[in-house]
This record gives sequence, C-alpha cells and structure tokens, in this order.
Amino acid sequence: MRPTSPRLPRRTLLRTVLPAAAALAGLTTLASAPAHAAVWSSSEQWGTWSNGGYTLYNNIWGSGTGPQTIWANSYSDWGVWADHPNTGGIKSYPNAKKVVNRPISQITTLTSHYNVTVPNSGAYNTSYDIWDTDYDHEIMLWVNRTGPVGPLGSHQGDVSLGGHSWSVYRGDNGHNAVYTFIRSSDSTAGTVNIKPVLDWLKNTKGWIGDETIGDVQFGYEITSSAGGLDFRTNSFGVASS
Repeated sequence: MRPTSPRLPRRTLLRTVLPAAAALAGLTTLASAPAHAAVWSSSEQWGTWSNGGYTLYNNIWGSGTGPQTIWANSYSDWGVWADHPNTGGIKSYPNAKKVVNRPISQITTLTSHYNVTVPNSGAYNTSYDIWDTDYDHEIMLWVNRTGPVGPLGSHQGDVSLGGHSWSVYRGDNGHNAVYTFIRSSDSTAGTVNIKPVLDWLKNTKGWIGDETIGDVQFGYEITSSAGGLDFRTNSFGVASS
C-alpha cells in the first residue's frame, strides 16, 4: 500500500484514525494463540516486537477492521489470529521485517525462505513486500492467495525469476509505484531468490533505478477473516550479502 507522511509505508505507519469500535476491539480482545504461551503477543493496532535483527508488526492499518492478535516465539516462529469482517478493502498486513539498506548494484545475494500454514477460507494473500528506502517503489511477491483478492495495476506478462514462475502486474496508487508478482501456483513453503527479481525490474525492464533496498517484509495481507482465522509462520528468514 502507499506510503504517507512521514514517508513510511502505510502498512507500518503509526496511524491513529480507525472506526472507534474496531479500534477498541483490536486493542482489548484476547484472541487465540498457540497452545503453549508465546514469548510475545499483542492485540494492539501497531504492536511491535524486535528479535534477532527483525521487527514484527501487528499492523492493523485498514478501515472497518475487527480484532487481531499477533504472537511470536521468534522472528521465524510467529502467527496471527484475525477476525476481520467479510467486507472489501485490506484490513491489515501483519509481518516480520528485515532491513537490508543496500543499493541493488551492491547486493550480491538476497534470498528468503518461508514455511506457512494458512486457512482455506477468508480473503488474503501471503506475500513479501519489498521497499526502497524512499518508499517510491513497492515490490510484492505473492506466494499464495485465497478469496477475492487481486493486484493493483495491469498485467505485464509472465516471467520465471528467482526459482518461481510469476504473473507480473504494474500499477501506481498515487503515492508510489507498485510491482506485483503473483506465483503461478500457490505455495506454502519454499525459497525465493529476490536478487534476480530486482535485477529484472532494474536492468531488463528499466522500471526502477539503482534503488537502495530497505525493508524486506513477509506476512499476510488480510482483507477478510470472518469468524476468526489463524495464520502461522513456521519458518522464515532473509539472507543477504
């Protein structure tokens, strides 16, 4: 989603405007969590936790939201329970973030692995959200999706990059360019080589320059999860050099 002042991505911006009932529910509801007590959990709208060089965000940023609780034992073992109504519009993007802070030309390798357990109902995508440090360019890699969700922009063709086949969409939300790569088939576990994706955008298509890559986020972009659904990250990590 678009960044807003002060140049932070909207998914992680500490906004304060929400419908009162939804905000109250998000702050006070105690939701389901793993069977054992997690090391950290939060039902706060902007709940955050730092661990092992990563930051986890509850990140309930949309309108018309319901309650949501994030829990974690570590940056690679975490999950979310969310009960957002069956209405349109993205409600949240709970995620774990690693900051790279290097220009594309100076990145030798940038890879990530993921292993998730996701519901078979609701409307959401499981995705990487990669930003440059100025938040002018947003690169999304959808590894799976369920329900009526779709990318911003128009279809630009299909490509095989980073060990996966993608359908590529390009759009603009009025604040930043958005490039969405949707995996040709849903996946709940794998490794993504992100560097070839960046090189393709920069060198092959010329859509971006030698941007300094900042945030590499991974999480769940949730539109609806009525009745309460669980999203679990069993394993996740980012490696770069």
